[in-house]
Amino acid sequence: MAQLPDAYPAKYWRKLEDGRIQCDLCPRLCKLYEGQRAFCFVRARHGDQIVSTTYGRSSGFCIDPVEKKGLNHFLPGTPALSFGTSGCNLGCKFCQNWDISKAREFDVLAERASPENIARAAQRFGCSSVAYTYNDPTIFHEYAVDTAIACRALGVKNIAVTAGYVCPEPRATFYRHMDAVNIDLKGFTDDFYHKVCYAHLQPVLDTLIYLKRETTVWLEITTLLIPGLNDSDEEIEKMTQWGVENLGSDVPWHFTTFHPDWRMRDIPATPRETLARARRIAMKNGVRYAFTGNIHDPAGQSTYCHNCRTLLIERNGYEITTWRLSPDGKCDNCAAACAGVFGPSPGAWGARRMPIAVSI
Repeated sequence: MAQLPDAYPAKYWRKLEDGRIQCDLCPRLCKLYEGQRAFCFVRARHGDQIVSTTYGRSSGFCIDPVEKKGLNHFLPGTPALSFGTSGCNLGCKFCQNWDISKAREFDVLAERASPENIARAAQRFGCSSVAYTYNDPTIFHEYAVDTAIACRALGVKNIAVTAGYVCPEPRATFYRHMDAVNIDLKGFTDDFYHKVCYAHLQPVLDTLIYLKRETTVWLEITTLLIPGLNDSDEEIEKMTQWGVENLGSDVPWHFTTFHPDWRMRDIPATPRETLARARRIAMKNGVRYAFTGNIHDPAGQSTYCHNCRTLLIERNGYEITTWRLSPDGKCDNCAAACAGVFGPSPGAWGARRMPIAVSI
């Protein structure tokens, strides 16, 4: 039997009567014969079980501003130790991290690190959190959960940056160990998800509802707007109306710029006005904290009081230039609570990006 690199026993699978093994981690429910890999490429059949082939191996470690994880209301200004592995359980034609998420070679996994050493590195470098990002942490479930447990033991928070395409049982296990999440809601039609992402919309909506109604995980949403595909007024109207009706008004929503990449190099970058229009529609529909992203837009990236419109957190890129929240997270002007997870003062990490090495 051929050896797989770093084969680690995976959870969430079952044997089928026809001899195949079904992976029950995500809604793809990949059914595998011996030697086959799942759609994500990193979960594979090895004998009579499913294994993870990237446990303990990362595409690299970097300390980023937490805002770069799509979180404006979770410990603003603080550093997050960020890492991912390779592969992805979606097939987005517009992927902005395709060199990692679409990797079919393990050469991208240059760093080896145990969960405990990642947690200790976060503590040593003064990081408030560890972020599971770059590719989707759903597919490195076991590695992410073990790392999250080690982080919590040292008082370090856990952040997931994900498409939310996961089955109910592993979803409950995973988010039991997370403190914040940014869900990439890629569009609001199943046609878009099916044709552009090779997935389906409903499981993502189910994850959003689960997070908001069944957990205490801090939630923010990002939607990358692609000209002509998911940026119409009608779709943004329906999407943000659904969000307010099902998730409430306090979930921050980031509308970000598409740049031609991967298999969509023939579509132009998103115009600035598209992001501004989406933000206006979202706020009209009741989204209290709507942001623009991937462009320089201090007004569209700052936080305002939903009650009196006082500028609470002014941002210039990833730099916080104004802070008007009281230590308990209320507006300095009218005392209305600002939804989020805030410290008594903002962090001062700024826009720095610092690659680091984490030993085994």
